Amino acid sequence: MSIIADLYIRVSTDEQAEKGYSQRNQEEVLRKYCAINYIEVRNAIYEDHSAKTFNRPQWNKLLLSLKKQKNTTDLVLFTKWDRFSRNAGDAYQMISLLRKLGVEPQAIEQPLDLAIPENKMMLAFYLAAPEVENDRRALNTFHGMRRAKKEGRYMGIAPFGYANKSKEDGSKYIALVEPAASVMRWIFEELAKGIFNTEQIYHMACRRGFKRTKNNMWGLIRNPVYCGKIFIPKYKDEESRFVTGQHEALISEGLFYNVQDILDGKSRLYRPKIKTVVDFPLRGFFICPKCQKKLQGSKCKGRHKYYHYYHCESQCKFRINSKIANELFIEDLNKYQPIAEVKKLYSSILYETHRDLANNAGEQKRRLVEQIKDFELRLSNARDLLLTSKIEADDYKLMKDDYGARIANLERELSTVTKDKHSIEELLIKGIDNLIKLNDSYLKRDLSDARSLIGLVYPENFTIHENKVQTARVNKIIESIYLINKQLKAKKNGTKDGFYLLSREVTSTGFKPVTF
Repeated sequence: MSIIADLYIRVSTDEQAEKGYSQRNQEEVLRKYCAINYIEVRNAIYEDHSAKTFNRPQWNKLLLSLKKQKNTTDLVLFTKWDRFSRNAGDAYQMISLLRKLGVEPQAIEQPLDLAIPENKMMLAFYLAAPEVENDRRALNTFHGMRRAKKEGRYMGIAPFGYANKSKEDGSKYIALVEPAASVMRWIFEELAKGIFNTEQIYHMACRRGFKRTKNNMWGLIRNPVYCGKIFIPKYKDEESRFVTGQHEALISEGLFYNVQDILDGKSRLYRPKIKTVVDFPLRGFFICPKCQKKLQGSKCKGRHKYYHYYHCESQCKFRINSKIANELFIEDLNKYQPIAEVKKLYSSILYETHRDLANNAGEQKRRLVEQIKDFELRLSNARDLLLTSKIEADDYKLMKDDYGARIANLERELSTVTKDKHSIEELLIKGIDNLIKLNDSYLKRDLSDARSLIGLVYPENFTIHENKVQTARVNKIIESIYLINKQLKAKKNGTKDGFYLLSREVTSTGFKPVTF
């Protein structure tokens, strides 16, 4: 009675490329062995899968065939034991299972008679060696990637807004790519404003060319790579930290951390999800004067046309015609427009203020850098005390965590300090022009920009009572403009208070002749 065997021919892609293991070569060697030893070949199974586990498509089919057709095969032959498995524990279990099915596994280049107990030691070596090789390769890869991250290199597929590139020497890097980079920058800027929630911004971004899912966008806006940082995760005794990346930052650190605060609920809360239409631009900002709930928008059909209303869904049943409400809002917006005649004065005041703030920012930067150096020095001294056994390791760990947290907070605060050292005169002139034409800006912009303007003027919600817009708080700058306008409109000549009063004072008689 002849011996029947199934040939198992396995190769993984990296092995075939690096070591020259080919399926044709394995099959040729196995068939020659069977011919010499008068073994009949039933099937040749080709596998292109890793041997880390036995969860392999073709192996599972072979195993199922052996279970259904018992006693049809005597041997499963392969060239070496690493073709069978690279995991010793799994290999022993599979050998036991095959033997229960009446099948003996055998490597023709590393033959072992497993009936001899001493041969099990050689089997353990044959199985453990490739497993050790796999583990060493994985560990080398891990440490290599960690070292690259420490040097500021981004590993993996580039996130949206970047593209994977190669230098002339073959080293990899990521670079900004348009228009995706502009779309991603716009997403961060809109999130920082706090006018729209994440879902609204996602849909608007899709119209601008964002080609990712909603969940993917959530992961992207949490990724520090956009502000030029690479995250190094914790490993053994090394703490997690951020390093400066070699790639170009898309946004500033200040903007990134501002967005993170908003997402974490530490800054201004998102407005609720609102589906806004052109007839109801105030929806989401407009609250009921009776119960303080946010008004909804709806339309009802009259005889000849539809009528639009802002209405309250509670028991108070308040409603107001949307056309009237929108006109009252626009009328209220008029009072916040600077007087055109004082455009130059506004520009001068804002320019001087910006210069003072820039000087203050420089002083603030120096103060923060000094504090960071001070805490780093303290941490270094604590490390020296630990090395000389003057403090315990637990005490050093507490100090390291404390100083590390303080340094991280100071570096974060330092990143938010303005870095603008350029002249802003042209920007101020453009900004004042937009303020003077505030109504035009509101009416001529698209719905998204118009709602952004509403949020800037009214940081909190507003209502309309007795045909007047009322709110708990107005933007401080806008409110100051309104107060200045009121004072200037009371004085036709537009002179300053001091000069206006002094020009009409008359000295007492006796100091000089009385003038008529």
